[in-house]
Amino acid sequence: MLREIRPAIAMIVVMTAITGFAYPLGMTGLSQLIFPHQANGSLIEKDGQVIGADMIGQNFTSEKYFRGRPSVTTEADPADSTKSVATPYAADNSAGSNLGPTSQALIDRVKTDSETLAAGGAAKVPVDLVTTSASGLDPDITPAGAAFQVARVAQARNLPAVKVQALVDDYTETRTLGILGEPRVNVLKLNLALDALAP
Repeated sequence: MLREIRPAIAMIVVMTAITGFAYPLGMTGLSQLIFPHQANGSLIEKDGQVIGADMIGQNFTSEKYFRGRPSVTTEADPADSTKSVATPYAADNSAGSNLGPTSQALIDRVKTDSETLAAGGAAKVPVDLVTTSASGLDPDITPAGAAFQVARVAQARNLPAVKVQALVDDYTETRTLGILGEPRVNVLKLNLALDALAP
C-alpha cells in the first residue's frame, strides 16, 4: 500500500512546488521585468502621492473635469449592513447593474441622464456617457464622449474650446496594435493634463 501512496504524495509535493511556487514567482519576476508599471497596478502618482490607477475609473463631479462612464457599483450601507448604497467606482466591488435593455429602471435612468447632459443644447449624447460598463470601473470614454464635454470644461476653466479639444486629441489612444479595441480617452490622464494647462 505504501508503494501506491508514495508516488501520489511525491506528485502532490512536486506539482505544488511547480504550480504553487515556481510558476507564480517566475511570472511575477517576468512581469516585473517586462511590464513593471502594469504589474504594480498601473498606478498614477502626482507630487509623490498615488492618486489613482489608469485602469480604474474615478468619480469626477466638478464642471472643470471630464467625466467618465456612469458607475453603478455599491458598498454596504454604514448605517445598516443588510442594505447597500451607491458608491461610484468602488474598486473593491466591481460589478455592472445587470439590467437588461427591457428594464424600465435602466430606460428611466438613461433617459434622465441623457436629458441632464443634453440640457441647454440639442447635441446627441454619446452612448458611453449614459451607459455603464460590465465592471462599473471603466477608466476610458470614447473620443465622441470627450468631445461632447469640451464646451462645458472649457467654459468652467475659462479656456478656449479649441485648446481643450486639442488636449483631447493628444490623449486619444488608438486601437492596440491597430486592430484591438476602439479609440479611447483615459479620463484620469486627460484631467491631470487639464490641470497642468496654464489658465
